[in-house]
Amino acid sequence: MATPYGIKLAVHLITNHFGNLVAKVCENLLRRGPLTLQQVIRYTELTPQQVKNSLLILIQHNCVQAFSLESQGGFGDGPKANTQYLALFSNILHRMRFPKFLEIVSRELDQECKELLEGLLQNGRLTLVQMVERAKSKRKDGCREDVVQEGLTKLLAAHFVERCPAPEPLVPEPVKVETTSKKRGAKSAKINEESETIEQRVLAAAGPMEAQRFSMITNTEFDVNGETSTDDSPSLIVGEKRKRDSLELDRESTAEEGEVVLWRANFEEFLRRLRHMACIENVRASLDDGAVKVLKAMLDATRGLEKKVKTEKSDLKKIIESAQNDEVESIVLKRYGRDAYRIFRLLSKNGRLVETDKISDTTFVEKKDAPKILYKMWKDEYLHMEKLVLAPNRNILLWKVNKRPLWEHVLDEMFHSALNLSLRAAYEWDKEKEVINPLEAMTKEERQKQKNIRILLDSSLLKLDDAIMLFHNF
Repeated sequence: MATPYGIKLAVHLITNHFGNLVAKVCENLLRRGPLTLQQVIRYTELTPQQVKNSLLILIQHNCVQAFSLESQGGFGDGPKANTQYLALFSNILHRMRFPKFLEIVSRELDQECKELLEGLLQNGRLTLVQMVERAKSKRKDGCREDVVQEGLTKLLAAHFVERCPAPEPLVPEPVKVETTSKKRGAKSAKINEESETIEQRVLAAAGPMEAQRFSMITNTEFDVNGETSTDDSPSLIVGEKRKRDSLELDRESTAEEGEVVLWRANFEEFLRRLRHMACIENVRASLDDGAVKVLKAMLDATRGLEKKVKTEKSDLKKIIESAQNDEVESIVLKRYGRDAYRIFRLLSKNGRLVETDKISDTTFVEKKDAPKILYKMWKDEYLHMEKLVLAPNRNILLWKVNKRPLWEHVLDEMFHSALNLSLRAAYEWDKEKEVINPLEAMTKEERQKQKNIRILLDSSLLKLDDAIMLFHNF
């Protein structure tokens, strides 16, 4: 969900990585939704070439997806399609998580795979030839093509890397389904709103077929005798090891004749791993090692069926909801104190409107203090309040926790904190670069202090991002 401070954080990340012009284009897409090229030019007041270059950079780094939206023509004309550009808010935020992604690959695979992933994260999208050239340039003794191909095969087998989506998929207009029952119609509209957003429809249309997504198909291979085979039947699937010469690398791996295959990091898989890690740590903190072992076994066994596992009644969803509750309760405790914490827990678990005096009696909070605490949390948008008029001069205040709007509010506050940390880290980095010769201009103690500040800011941002993922991604 792109909240106000979430958009500001995303724009800050793009500014840091690609500069002000690219960030200006990205900000307009984030705030206005999908736009055509002419609309982006008009809103940004940049030159057409500046906008085109900015869009190319954003697409290259998986921050924007182009698509053609099909619309019905008028007066007998056929369907028409115009190219639009959609900012991918979540993909932009993933740029904060690149160190986490690299750590996962480093832990599960080898150094070669980590370096290949690092190249994809830095460059957004690469062909196999580009990966080989990058690997050769980073090593004095060079790097064999088959070593790079083997590393890519391992990354594909683990689903850490995938084929890039179609550059400009055709997305039809959504079909409006009418229902006879008003109640059913409202429910259907809600489901449609949640499951068929424009971003989801575009990404679904752009995504490669599952059979191709993690496979490396080749047109030219060597058989066991070293002779070339060009038939269409054999293909290099993930996990298989086949030999190829440099000529094949120059021609590129292709899904179809003449099509150059681009590869990118698969953010979805990294989020799955991070989600599982978060669930395991939450269970470890609340239960015991036996429960952790059971959960790990369950997650491993249901890897291919995770969409079915993540239902309303699934254990995984309950663990995440429990972690979300714990996170918000921790914020309430730190910000408002223990009395407010008890009040919030009562209302959160109750889920219904509760009168002020009953809240005070149940939580053992002084009757004179309870209204002040409740009002403070209501003012900060942590509680919902309703006024019940019993008589002209007698009102009763009722309180409850509305989790959906509260979770959105908490997430926006987290984005705000992440933005502040990022700005402070950028300030410290710029301040250090201003020193012409840090080794001579700064004492040993000053250098260590500067280093400690950067470490603290980076670790705080990574920890805060764990909480952001809990509400935004999991």
